[in-house]
Amino acid sequence: MSVTAFYPVLMSRDVAGAAAFYRDALGFEVTYDSSWYVSLRLGTFELAILAHDHPTIPEGFRALPSGVLVNLEVDDVDAVHERLTAEVGLEPVFTLRDEDFGQRHFIVVAPDGVLLDVIQPIPPSAEYADAYAT
Repeated sequence: MSVTAFYPVLMSRDVAGAAAFYRDALGFEVTYDSSWYVSLRLGTFELAILAHDHPTIPEGFRALPSGVLVNLEVDDVDAVHERLTAEVGLEPVFTLRDEDFGQRHFIVVAPDGVLLDVIQPIPPSAEYADAYAT
């Protein structure tokens, strides 16, 4: 098998609004735009937004995301926190903090209830260091 791409597709109530969030707040570029599906790219990373009630979704599965956490790993989480809170106006639902397992991060709510966890890797405590593959 030769894989050419692998990326999440988030179902949405408001495709244009959700795409605008990822574009304006995070800098994604639109690579395909229709009323029911938007494909986005940030560097080599891809994300798509799909109307949750579109006929290409099988009956019984046309739902909004629930329990979805999307990780965005960055090199300066403090700068992203400042921009998203001060400039974009997002209110974190999980405050900026360091975790013993090797992350400095915060969480905001993205469109359709998706949680966006913005993460900067930091050295883990001795308790967690052995859990990482070398």
